Amino acid sequence: MTSRTPTIARLQTAHQYLLEPHGLTETHLRRALGDMLSAGVDDADLYFQYTRAEGWSLEEGIVKSGSFSIDQGVGVRAISGEKTAFAYSDDLSWTALRDAAHTVRTIANQGQNKRVKVAPKLIAPARSLYGGIDPTQSLDSASKVALLEKVERLAKAADSRVVQVMASLASEFDVVMVARADGVMAADVRPLSRLSVTVIAQQGARREVGSAGGGGRLGLDMFDDALVQQYVTDAVGNAITNLDAQAAPAGEMTVVLGSGWPGILLHEAVGHGLEGDFNRKGSSAFAGRIGERVAAKGVTVLDDGTIADRRGSLNIDDEGNASQRNVLIEDGILRGYIQDSMNARLSGVAPTGNGRRESYAHVPMPRMTNTYMLNGEHTPDEIIGSIKKGLYATNFGGGQVDITSGKFVFSASQAWWVENGQLKYPVKGATLVGNGPDALTRVSMIGNDMALDSGVGTCGKEGQSVPVGVGQPTLRIDGLTVGGTA
Repeated sequence: MTSRTPTIARLQTAHQYLLEPHGLTETHLRRALGDMLSAGVDDADLYFQYTRAEGWSLEEGIVKSGSFSIDQGVGVRAISGEKTAFAYSDDLSWTALRDAAHTVRTIANQGQNKRVKVAPKLIAPARSLYGGIDPTQSLDSASKVALLEKVERLAKAADSRVVQVMASLASEFDVVMVARADGVMAADVRPLSRLSVTVIAQQGARREVGSAGGGGRLGLDMFDDALVQQYVTDAVGNAITNLDAQAAPAGEMTVVLGSGWPGILLHEAVGHGLEGDFNRKGSSAFAGRIGERVAAKGVTVLDDGTIADRRGSLNIDDEGNASQRNVLIEDGILRGYIQDSMNARLSGVAPTGNGRRESYAHVPMPRMTNTYMLNGEHTPDEIIGSIKKGLYATNFGGGQVDITSGKFVFSASQAWWVENGQLKYPVKGATLVGNGPDALTRVSMIGNDMALDSGVGTCGKEGQSVPVGVGQPTLRIDGLTVGGTA
């Protein structure tokens, strides 16, 4: 729900961090925008950002590294048609802002001499999905070290085969402010925390790695005893299971994907193909298919930036638009794409709150937030029990996807061979190969256990990385190609 009081509070925080220390006022911002609009551009905006980040890591029982950084700056953008003029500066003085605006005007200038009045100030509506806390200050240094030491202690105690433990703690306090040519002013205060656990287990000469972790838009105190124990149990369990893994069979077969993090395949193989820029340019396998069946009945896919405290959630996107719950595929029918402002304008549709950028030094583009599939009607046991021979993949590592064709390749970091509905043995070296749009049509059973990932997702696109979330229920996909070593 929209709440005006938190919106005003976030704007006040943005003023405190981004404007006041540098002698800037909203009048300066309007002047800079006015300078760019005199070139006759379609749109213009200023994106201010202050980021304080901290990281700690433990290995072999000692804290081996620690980092602390502060970064701040402004990105200045003007758009004319499909053409974007962009400049950025890590100096937040009026002189630097004015110079950046003049540079952008020069790049964008098309020989026009039209002057456009900047619209009156309008405070953009925004959501209140997380608190404006500073996670770097949510625990003192001693408590952060103690948290990492607890991870190692629990992992070593979990199984005598654990020979090495690595743990890391990261936190970030991010303040952003957007000023747009249409008069909109918007701000956000974005906390982000993450705990990662990696263990190495050894049995004889064989060593295997297991990883787990999570986080969200909360303070470091979110990592209570129960959550830390869960991460450790998962990481140790993954490593120990893989000690007994056999080579994965290869061929075309039934594949069942577990709930939660396996949704990364949905994110990569389908989600990127539904981003507005690829579809406007006709380079996506989904381009021009609104209203068509692109998936099996029962498949409903959402991109939802409005889930409280989630890693991929945003009160506003990086263009000042409120985040939304967007239905992309409904019961197998393609309903829409995710859009930033420029691609939405050029496509004749409304922005969907998905304009995102890595930092003030980057231009925004359509990006996912939390992308997931809704529940079906089957229990996970029913789905696994339906397999005569096939693969059950519960965790994934790296992968690649070609947006134009939809082809993907993903490596399963934990999987089981299934015969007659029974888990026979863990396998390693399994690679899933397929085509995203085609794979959606091969979904034959959808579980009722939809889960989001634990809060570890990071998405890369055109050299920019942003935090995201993924999720899905257990899925059965028929006739998927598995590359194996057996």
